[in-house]
Amino acid sequence: MKIKMEDGYIYIIEANITQTEILKSWTQLKWDKKMRWWKGAVNLELLDKLSSTFQMPPSIKAEHDRLNAIQDAVDAERIKATEDIKPLVKYPVKKKLYTHQVRAANMALMVFGLVEPKKGKST
Repeated sequence: MKIKMEDGYIYIIEANITQTEILKSWTQLKWDKKMRWWKGAVNLELLDKLSSTFQMPPSIKAEHDRLNAIQDAVDAERIKATEDIKPLVKYPVKKKLYTHQVRAANMALMVFGLVEPKKGKST
């Protein structure tokens, strides 16, 4: 089986019968008859499934680690105590934001890649 990642998609070719049955059971990959490959949008859930089932190339493993770091940072922001919430940047609004708004804006910046997530899990 060969796996490649390009333009936000995962492509899988030359899967044997057992691997094909596993891939069929996942709803995130679709078989392309014309191109004869499995195709699916890159997301953390799909990369988790692939990494737990198959050997991943280093470039896809790096993307998996990057998405995991973002998810860990978002989860850490979600469970922070109210008094620990600080804006990651100066938000361009006139009024003072409520704590839940600052939390949501911080998480959005991390998810969209506008701010690098902090390394390691914080509680």
